[in-house]
Amino acid sequence: MPRAEKAGVETYWTTFGQGPRAALMLHCSLAHGASWGGLARGLSGALGMVTFDAPGHGRSADWDGRGEIQEVTTRIAASFLEGPTDIIGHSFGATVALRLAVEYPDLVRSLILYEPVFFGVALADHPEMRAPHEVELAMYAQGMATGDYHLAAEGFIRVWGDGRAWSDIPAEARAAMAAQMPLIEAAAPALYDDAGGMLASGALGRITAPALLLEGSQSPAIIAAINEGLAARLGRVERSVVIGAGHMGPITHPKQVSSEVLRFLAWT
Repeated sequence: MPRAEKAGVETYWTTFGQGPRAALMLHCSLAHGASWGGLARGLSGALGMVTFDAPGHGRSADWDGRGEIQEVTTRIAASFLEGPTDIIGHSFGATVALRLAVEYPDLVRSLILYEPVFFGVALADHPEMRAPHEVELAMYAQGMATGDYHLAAEGFIRVWGDGRAWSDIPAEARAAMAAQMPLIEAAAPALYDDAGGMLASGALGRITAPALLLEGSQSPAIIAAINEGLAARLGRVERSVVIGAGHMGPITHPKQVSSEVLRFLAWT
């Protein structure tokens, strides 16, 4: 599949499906474009999909620390858009999708967001959630503070993983995730402090594209608060819960997620 410089970053991408509508898929942190494969199979008749490996992920270039990572990823994403496009995002990728809709509104036909981790939204509306959220991520925070990226990765995966125990993940994969922990920290200013200015500026309320907000029934409580806050700010929005799924629903429950996406696309 192709690899070329996009927005100044050597970027690898791939395509799925041959449907009549164009879609761009934005993966979560620690994943890569190919992780959309299961979901893409369910959408292949409706969408022609493009997905790329974000900086520091998959086969794309390592993250060099220049700029703000959500902004850079947004510029890479925009370089793939040739006209109105359905944007499908997961976790960090879903926050990039929101930023695309703010900064390139004419190129976003719809937003399909599975658990956008825009924590700043939930914490603005429910400041009482900060303490329990920090308790959930205490192991991650301890690992980052001490430079023990393996401990940080274990703590991160306990909250945001696919349900597997850390010890059940192959050693090579554990090492790769540990090495990517600085990417998680690099995203924090955008996710917690609104580095992109989407919340503080009221820009979310100016998004005109219809949006589907998805979440898993087994996900951390802060996810529902994020989607609640986004639903209150976005103009045309629908929410849905994927029963039995957690944060990695697009990967662990692709049939259920694709069914929700197809239902949404039918009326947009």
